[in-house]
Amino acid sequence: MRSFYSQSALYSVAPKTRAESNQVSQSTAVEPDNSGRNVRDRNDATQTAGDQSESEADRTIAQSLRKAITDDDSISTNGKNVKVVTIDGTVTLRGPVKSEKEKADIGAKAKQIAGLKKVDNQLEIAN
Repeated sequence: MRSFYSQSALYSVAPKTRAESNQVSQSTAVEPDNSGRNVRDRNDATQTAGDQSESEADRTIAQSLRKAITDDDSISTNGKNVKVVTIDGTVTLRGPVKSEKEKADIGAKAKQIAGLKKVDNQLEIAN
């Protein structure tokens, strides 16, 4: 039990029980807005971060692209958090971006860094 003093009274406050805390957090829980996308990502044909190749060349491409994206101040927070998956030199970009221009800019960075290899730009314009 915690106590605190106000100018005119002494108050005691009992801490919430775990059940009370869970009840409050459950009642205010909001469903994520990307549930449909998460279902889509369960498809084995969809490239996800878990599919990233462990080859040195692929990791270097992914790391260089990620750095180029995060270093660019013109790219939105969503754009900086896109998925970058590189397998056998092919870069797959997935996730929401704020505009068609941002999608093109990130795709251009991928082409510049990956060289003549294929870039699969699956970026989506966020609503």
